[in-house]
Amino acid sequence: MKNIFNNKARITNAYLEKLGKDAVALIKAVGLMSLMLGSALKLAATPPFKLKNVFKQMEFVGVQSLFVVVLTGSFTGMVLALQSFTALKRFGAESMVGPTVALSMARELGPVLSGLMVTGRAGSAMATELGTMRVTEQIDALATMAVNPVKHLISPRVLAGICMFPVLTIVTDFVGVIGGYLVGVRLLGINSGVYIGRTVDLLHVQDIFSGLTKSLFFGLITTLVACHYGYYTTGGAEGVGKAATNSVVTASVLILVSDYILSSFMA
Repeated sequence: MKNIFNNKARITNAYLEKLGKDAVALIKAVGLMSLMLGSALKLAATPPFKLKNVFKQMEFVGVQSLFVVVLTGSFTGMVLALQSFTALKRFGAESMVGPTVALSMARELGPVLSGLMVTGRAGSAMATELGTMRVTEQIDALATMAVNPVKHLISPRVLAGICMFPVLTIVTDFVGVIGGYLVGVRLLGINSGVYIGRTVDLLHVQDIFSGLTKSLFFGLITTLVACHYGYYTTGGAEGVGKAATNSVVTASVLILVSDYILSSFMA
């Protein structure tokens, strides 16, 4: 009986110790991200301005993500129109398919899906690139040459994420609405005038801006998390792989959590 009690005590102590370490690691990560964000924004507004680096990252985050964003948005709009038609037909409200697709894409699915897709594509690449530079001591070399690594590496990526995520969200919303129109009107036989008219009547500018506001936060989350894990990578090639995986998982979870928080304020 005494041995059983001692074993339970050791298990409890080990669990509490792990819980405490995880809490400390979380607090440390939040602190490091906050300091990195403050430094990146401050240095971005400090001369000299390296616009070439910013435009390069904007091209990487935005232009190179267009294909996956268009593909995701169009098929999401198609599926949404198909499923909403099936549900609304039971209530004789087929004319509401257009507004349902447009509102869902503008307020939620557009920013969230584009954020998740770009996180998987660009966020993992950022973490991998910075992690490789860290383990091969290229970041240390920049500091040795009096080049601020945060200004040279982090600031352009953060600015690119903040600038390009809203643009990608607009593209996702547009192709999603077009995909819903094609399925609703051409495939399901909804009257085109009714579809467009109801959509225009019920979709407001505020709905679009709420989604764009979310995308600003999602862009910041994706780039900041990816830069954090990449910048503080340890453990060689294995550490680079873990940094890429952790950045995608963490950023995706934070996007979903922040989406609920922002939606509760914008409701």
